[in-house]
Amino acid sequence: MITDAPTGRVAHAVVVDEPLDVMSHLDAVRGAEHGAVDIFVGTIRDHDPEARGTVVRLEYEAHPDAEGMLRALAARVAQATGTTIAVSHRYGTLGIGDVAVVVASAAPHRAEALEATRALIELIKTEVAIWKRQTDADGVTGWVGL
Repeated sequence: MITDAPTGRVAHAVVVDEPLDVMSHLDAVRGAEHGAVDIFVGTIRDHDPEARGTVVRLEYEAHPDAEGMLRALAARVAQATGTTIAVSHRYGTLGIGDVAVVVASAAPHRAEALEATRALIELIKTEVAIWKRQTDADGVTGWVGL
C-alpha cells in the first residue's frame, strides 16, 4: 500500500502587540481528523535566574521579519509531523501572568501533536528574532538570552 508523506498546515501564525486568546488557537486547529490537540501556553513569571530580584515585567521587541520567521518554522514543523499548528507570540510590555506565547498542535494521534508543540517552542526560542528585557522590583533591567 502506498502512503502519503506527512502533510501539515499552519492555521495561524502571528506576532502581535495584543493579548493572546488561548481558546482561539484550540479552535483554529480542531478538526474531525484530529484525535489529539496539545497546547503550550508560555506566561510571564516573577523570577528568573538572570534577575537579581523579583521580576515585575518583561518587554518583548520583535524584528519586522519575526512573523515571517515564525510562520516558516511553524510550516516546517507542521510538514515534518503532519500536524495542524496555530501559534502566536506577543511583543510589547507584559506583566506577571500575561501570556507571551501560545502553540497549539493537532494530529490524529498524541505523539505527533506533542512532538510538534515541543519542536516548535524550542525553535521559537532559538530562531525567531524576538528579544526580551526584564525589569525587577528594584527597577534593574537586563536583556535575557542575548
